[in-house]
Amino acid sequence: MLITRRAALGALAASPMLAAPAVRAQAPVQITFNYPVAVGGPITKVIDGYCADFERANPGIRIRPVYTGTYQDSITKALTAARGGDAPQMACLLSTDMFTLVDEDVVVSWDELPGAEKGWMDSFYPGFMENSRTGGKTWGIPFQRSTIVMYYNKDAFKAAGLDPETPPKDWAEQVAFAQKLTRRQGDSVTQWGIQIPSSGFPYWLFQALTTQNDVRLMNEAGNRTFFADPKVAEALQYWTDLSARHKVQPSGIVEWGTTPRDFFERKVAMMWTTTGNLTNVKANAPFPFGVAMLPAGRRRGSPTGGGNLYVFKSASPAQREAAVKFARFLTEPERAAQWGIDTGYVATSPAAWETPKMKEYVAGFPAAAVARDQLPHAVAELSTHENQRVTKALNDGLQAVLTGRAQPVPAMAQAQAEADRILRAYRG
Repeated sequence: MLITRRAALGALAASPMLAAPAVRAQAPVQITFNYPVAVGGPITKVIDGYCADFERANPGIRIRPVYTGTYQDSITKALTAARGGDAPQMACLLSTDMFTLVDEDVVVSWDELPGAEKGWMDSFYPGFMENSRTGGKTWGIPFQRSTIVMYYNKDAFKAAGLDPETPPKDWAEQVAFAQKLTRRQGDSVTQWGIQIPSSGFPYWLFQALTTQNDVRLMNEAGNRTFFADPKVAEALQYWTDLSARHKVQPSGIVEWGTTPRDFFERKVAMMWTTTGNLTNVKANAPFPFGVAMLPAGRRRGSPTGGGNLYVFKSASPAQREAAVKFARFLTEPERAAQWGIDTGYVATSPAAWETPKMKEYVAGFPAAAVARDQLPHAVAELSTHENQRVTKALNDGLQAVLTGRAQPVPAMAQAQAEADRILRAYRG
């Protein structure tokens, strides 16, 4: 009888129905993911879709995307939240925010995160990793990345007697082409030859010119700048001469945000802007257009640009592991290829360009590969300690010259003096 009773008790204890109350369903790991949206609604739909797809594949993880406005708004919000003890666990922020995030001690390096193997981190284009690593550690994973490219109106080229399949290859041709493309009626200009925007991200567009003039604006450690180098002033003189001397670009400040619209409305025949505008141009240009690498000065060149994925120290061990899974999900070759097709941003790994869908897309739309092909000529975007202050010093000098209030050499010397004052404390 005793044996029977013990057997019965054992059976009851083993019953899953009776054992269930003692088992608690594990709560899903929650990740707040801050994402910069300054380019319109379609991006949010894509990111929402990725989050939903990831959750279906990983039922124990929940991703909450929070759209935080411009890149500048996004870094400000992230740092404010971190200081207040309410940081996101993950964010897409500018690659150039790396030093700021490290100095503020709010992010963790990917090298320390479970599942972030070296082979994965080394799978991205080296040009994008220049703005992702410092001090022997990887702080950002390339995601929403870009370079600057030239877009041009093929109909305007034909009307000006230019070969629509042959964009300008160097600075001299760029001026010569722009002169032929500029159309005037009396004292008014109905079509400018070229526009290189000087609002929004003037330092970034300018860095393309300095790279082409074979000079770097900062060192790898982010504690020195070279704004006073004579080649920097030469590049700025070329930029200001487009309007002041050659009269092929509008004078004063050329707006970043309206330049694509000016291109669509045939107010400008050639423009420099991000490859992130490629899908926008493809959808809205009412004429055949070309996409080309930027013309060469002493060499070809463009800075890279755009956003990296960062993990904040606020993340728990479980959240850090989930963040790595999400980052690896976002950067899988097939998904990275589709992201590039949907947005115009550069798929960030060579493997993404080898996928069947990307090969098919490039075969039908060769312009999509221009930014990728320019990567061997690309350099890291301007990034230093106290980056926003240093960048402001350069932007102020650029805009003073472009509006005729200063000359290139003294303006760049003044910008360098301000940068030196800011960065001196970081030189050890």
